[in-house]
Amino acid sequence: MSVNESSASRSFSRDLRLLSAESYKNVFAKAQRFGNHSFTVLVRTNDLSHPRLGLAISKKCAKRAVDRNRIKRIFRESFRNHQHKLPNVDIIAMCKPNAVALNKGEMRKQIDTQWYFIKKKYARLKAAAK
Repeated sequence: MSVNESSASRSFSRDLRLLSAESYKNVFAKAQRFGNHSFTVLVRTNDLSHPRLGLAISKKCAKRAVDRNRIKRIFRESFRNHQHKLPNVDIIAMCKPNAVALNKGEMRKQIDTQWYFIKKKYARLKAAAK
């Protein structure tokens, strides 16, 4: 973290979240799909100056509430730490059943890999648009 970046700028404030059903529908309707064997991340560009995160962790994926909450907490933490490096996109994170078996370190590694691919893809698209 640089000197100019305060800890408050790394928060997960309300404007960094997908809040309405309409926002979720918008992303589901026309999304780029990124994923691996544990997670699927849907991404769509937005007109804002920052990325937003939405979570859709289902009971089908994680039966117990404690497991769903753990996955959401780790996703939020990772997003909070990477938000300044991500392009202006809306993101919906979903999991697959084997995500529950991952420990925190493995889960973070897989999520961070998804952020890397999103940054790479959107940097390429931005360069092609110029």
